Amino acid sequence: MVSQDLSKIRKNIQEYVGTRVKLKTNKGRRKIIINEGILEDAYPSVFVVKVKNAFEDTFRTISYSYTDILTKTVELSFYKDND
Repeated sequence: MVSQDLSKIRKNIQEYVGTRVKLKTNKGRRKIIINEGILEDAYPSVFVVKVKNAFEDTFRTISYSYTDILTKTVELSFYKDND
C-alpha cells in the first residue's frame, strides 16, 4: 500500500520538473520554513529543488525524499504558468 502511494507521488512530481514550486517544510518544534524555487529534477528516491538564498544572490539545491511528502513533513505547491 505505501509503495503504491510513493510511486504515485513520484510520478506526480516528475510531471512538474522545471516548474516553480512553493515548499512548506516542518522542521519540528513549531518551526516551519517556507521556500520558493524551481523543481530541478526527480530521481528514484529523492527530488531536488533549486532555491534562491535570502541574503545573497546565489542559489542552493535542497533534496527531499518522497516519504517527506507522504508523512507531511514537506508540503509542495505548484505554480501555474501565469503566476
